[in-house]
Amino acid sequence: MSSRSAAGAPGPISLPGDPPGGRRAALIWGIGVSVYCVAVVFRTSLGVAGLDAADRFGVGASALSTFSILQLLVYAGMQIPVGVLVDRLGTKKVLAIGAALFTLGQLGFALSPSYGMALAARVLLGCGDAMTFISVLRLGGRWFPARRGPLIGQIAALFGMVGNLVSTVVLARLLDDRGWVFAFGGSSVAGAVVLVLVLCFLKDHPEGHEPAPVRHRGAGSVRRQIAGSWREPGTRLGMWVHFTTQFPAMVFMLLWGMPFLVEAEGLARETAGALLTLVVLVSMVVGLVFGQIIARHHAARLPLALGTVLATALVWGAVLAYPGGRAPIWLLITLCAVLGACGPASMIGFDFARPANPPERQGTASGIVNVGGFTASMTTLLAIGLLLDVSGGNYRTAFSSVFVLEALGVVQILRLRGRTARLERERLVASRVEAVHVPAKA
Repeated sequence: MSSRSAAGAPGPISLPGDPPGGRRAALIWGIGVSVYCVAVVFRTSLGVAGLDAADRFGVGASALSTFSILQLLVYAGMQIPVGVLVDRLGTKKVLAIGAALFTLGQLGFALSPSYGMALAARVLLGCGDAMTFISVLRLGGRWFPARRGPLIGQIAALFGMVGNLVSTVVLARLLDDRGWVFAFGGSSVAGAVVLVLVLCFLKDHPEGHEPAPVRHRGAGSVRRQIAGSWREPGTRLGMWVHFTTQFPAMVFMLLWGMPFLVEAEGLARETAGALLTLVVLVSMVVGLVFGQIIARHHAARLPLALGTVLATALVWGAVLAYPGGRAPIWLLITLCAVLGACGPASMIGFDFARPANPPERQGTASGIVNVGGFTASMTTLLAIGLLLDVSGGNYRTAFSSVFVLEALGVVQILRLRGRTARLERERLVASRVEAVHVPAKA
């Protein structure tokens, strides 16, 4: 357990009856994160195919952004219901359903002959994608000790970055060499593979660590579960941290990064693809660093999150305001490196929600947190698409919308941080007192 810092923030707590972790836990959890990795490949596949999709379906910027907006709308809207489902049905069932849905969605997108059918396929993909990450977080909590929570969460996000890397390198190459149907249809095979792995090998928890049964009494208990999670300041702070940190990189990688680098900055597609790959590689490294820091020093959570927001705003501002209309390559490299910290910083939101909620509400609380970043991403995707159409393709005007949502998020984070820290200290003291007295009663 890490000691409390000078700021008074509590460290991670090792709970009585924690699962032991170990090799078997790593194998089981590896199946779960492989599902999430494939989901991210499918989710971000449009990011390298945006220009191709515009040509294939004959649509403009606003209609193109609708693909990602609708997908994220479904994703964000399903987060809380999925969190409740995970708490009730368990990880295996929800992951299996999710894998089946996103595989059908990716295959449907490959074969869609029209814009409308392609939209329907992305909705199906978004439904399946929405069921993966919260399930993986819960799976990690069931198989590994609580003190490993921050690192396990960052490693899960790292596998998501691997999926992003696959889409920016492998899928992009397939798209150029073999065409639309082969790239999207062939990639759907990976979804079928992970579905089989889940059905055959995944287990919700290790033997001897079954969660206590929770009685559910219809819709009223669902509302109470959601309300109980929302009342916790740590859940709301986690949501706003996720909201503020995730969306700049998500918008860039999911859709608008490639068009911005090619059309606004005049880069070749190969160079732009390399910069998108840089975002992913930096995310993988930073995620491991953030996970280790937070596991040892819980007080570092908020400085890391706010520092990432500040760095993102400063570098984006420099790129958009650079004289002459086009930023130099060194500044674009810096931008992509800084954007690489956004994904790991968004994971910090779950580290605020986790200690604020009991085990039977972890899925629900994670769903609330996850709504934040995807709501911000969806809003910004729409704003950029509309502003591009209105401004005649001025990317600098369109990307200025990033600063509005960052400012909103920072205000909410600063408003909630004090109360969250106080409640965490109180719970830490109470848990230590209980740990001292339990052996005496035995």
